[in-house]
Amino acid sequence: MTQADFSERMPVRAGAWIAVAVAGLGMLVAAPLWAWRADLRLMMEVFSFLALAQMWNLLAGYTGLISVGQQAFVGLGGYLFFALAMYLDLHPLVAMPLAAVTTLLIAVPTGWIAFRLQGAYFAIGTWVIAEVFRLGFAQIPALGGGSGISLPTAIARSLAQGRMMREYVMYWIALGLAVTAVLGVWLLLRSQWGLALTAIRDSTEAAESLGVPTRRVRFLVYVGTAGFTALVGAFIFLQKLRISPEAAFSVNDWTAFVIFIVVIGGIGTLEGPIIGVIVFFALRETFADLGTWYLIGLGLTAIGVMMVDRRGIWGALRARGMPQVFRTQRRCPD
Repeated sequence: MTQADFSERMPVRAGAWIAVAVAGLGMLVAAPLWAWRADLRLMMEVFSFLALAQMWNLLAGYTGLISVGQQAFVGLGGYLFFALAMYLDLHPLVAMPLAAVTTLLIAVPTGWIAFRLQGAYFAIGTWVIAEVFRLGFAQIPALGGGSGISLPTAIARSLAQGRMMREYVMYWIALGLAVTAVLGVWLLLRSQWGLALTAIRDSTEAAESLGVPTRRVRFLVYVGTAGFTALVGAFIFLQKLRISPEAAFSVNDWTAFVIFIVVIGGIGTLEGPIIGVIVFFALRETFADLGTWYLIGLGLTAIGVMMVDRRGIWGALRARGMPQVFRTQRRCPD
């Protein structure tokens, strides 16, 4: 196929992808009409992890900031949501974004501390910050201390009338978070900020030589992803109706699994986390009953994917001719 033929087919291919995406989104929006309750709960978890994975991928895949402390923001979002809903009597749909904004503000000084470290020290520093938050919230009796606290049922009931309707509202919130994460990152990458992020991803030194303020861009991405991660964390613990320091600041649940999803899917790509979350939940639903062997299997899967192609599953597919789904760079004018 010549370049001219390829260019002629691109609008058709893009239109086909858009049609598939719209149809798929329509099916997901209508899922309460055809899915069982257990399926809706599973999809809520899938959407939550997809949103978390897109945020970590934006941070690590495009700015090179390898954080192993994103559970700090999941936990902050959850705890601040509980505090706002329980003690300020705010509606859950108000308390959730307010918890995210508060976390975003907290991320500014914590980011200033973390950014004084480089490379592996930055990764360790983010984990230490998360541990400080975990130990700190364990000392607050009003939030249950070390044993945690449950959300009053009246707050959960304020979402909607009737148990089934509350399940539907929760599902649509989860879907909205996932769609917002994917579209938000896509729109960001198509903006001038996206050009800066792509340049940083490809070569930090080259980006700096072109005048890209790499430190400022990285810091703003760190703070922005912290806020959205907290929003997802608030939703996660609204769904669980209970929070504790160990659950809220779990490095295994909110960082290790997210890193696995991004790495096997394809770090530094928009499609990678989508593929990664599908593979992760397929493995979990199939082998979760195997206990420790399940975790060993996840590790072996990650190693196997990296041995085949270090760019992940999506990188391997792209190398073999798979067309790009999300065009993250605007076409230059003729």
